[in-house]
Amino acid sequence: MKILHVEGGRNFYGGAQQLLYLLKGLSARGLENALVCPLGCELGLRAAPFAAVHELPMGGDLDVRLIARLGRVIRSVGPDLVHLHSRIGADVMGGLAARLAGVPVVHSRRVDNPEHPLVVALKYRLFDRVIAISEEIGRVKRAEGLPAAKLRCVHSAVDPTPYLARPERDWLCSEFGLPLEGPILAVVAQLIGRKGHRYLLQALPPLVARFPQLSALFFGKGALEQELRQLAARAGVAERVHFAGFRSDLPRILPCLDLLVHPALAEGLGVSLLQGASAGVPIVAFRAGGVPEVVHDGVNGLLVEPGDVDGLVQAIEAILGDPARASAMGRAGRSLVQREFSVDRMVEGNLAVYRELLAERGRL
Repeated sequence: MKILHVEGGRNFYGGAQQLLYLLKGLSARGLENALVCPLGCELGLRAAPFAAVHELPMGGDLDVRLIARLGRVIRSVGPDLVHLHSRIGADVMGGLAARLAGVPVVHSRRVDNPEHPLVVALKYRLFDRVIAISEEIGRVKRAEGLPAAKLRCVHSAVDPTPYLARPERDWLCSEFGLPLEGPILAVVAQLIGRKGHRYLLQALPPLVARFPQLSALFFGKGALEQELRQLAARAGVAERVHFAGFRSDLPRILPCLDLLVHPALAEGLGVSLLQGASAGVPIVAFRAGGVPEVVHDGVNGLLVEPGDVDGLVQAIEAILGDPARASAMGRAGRSLVQREFSVDRMVEGNLAVYRELLAERGRL
């Protein structure tokens, strides 16, 4: 079986990591992969051992010429199936290119952002199957009119092995200039509005009053960094909040944390939550999108209603103030990831969709 994967994102964020897991897993199972990605992106370099990489100019949602460029690659590769892994033009343009080439199309939906029913009716006509990475995304798409017969759910995954490292707390404090004593919490998310950093900044003053040496690390980049810095200053917590940017060494960092906070207002599933749980870190998060599928309230973390700052304060206090409970939640999170979010399970789930579709078309 030969699969052509299309990813339009330039940065190596959660979706790109999921695709790399998939490429590696499919290759190990004897499938032949080809990958289309933007020129010079990190995914192309990392994927080279597992796929024939075709780098193309990819200009986003309005890049109509991408249809022809993708069409040429499809004709050259001759895949049994095209799997579209992102938006940013790759979904619509990729769907049109595959349709014109007469090749079956699978599209992965990774976000729970609402779409108008008319858009759903037109856009999703291009795809033979839609893989939602959480049950919540599937629920949203069905409510918007996507036929259930097209929809399948395959959870995102994480390889927990790198996150089992022994915590190096002294190193972490030295690396980011943190006090050796006191709790350390972090947010791992792009610095964009829907990730909800502002709610944690509002919650920090009473938390600092309760835990005087508390530190907060914000991992990620985004357009809101300067605005968030200003909010931290106005809240009087600028010295407690450290903007750490994008880090490639999260497996070393996460096991050192006392708590992962995820105050996102919308979330497809949350790869950073899987990473944190793999590291044995309890989680406080807003009850949004697919988050409750990863954070089981009272088991491996606590859930708060979106936008509820007082609830966020209470949940963080409850975990930081009870180390035994926090440790139990960390262990439960590790068990949950190993049981329900393994890479093998994700790869087999995608492969089952491929086989089902190709069998239906008489191509298997």
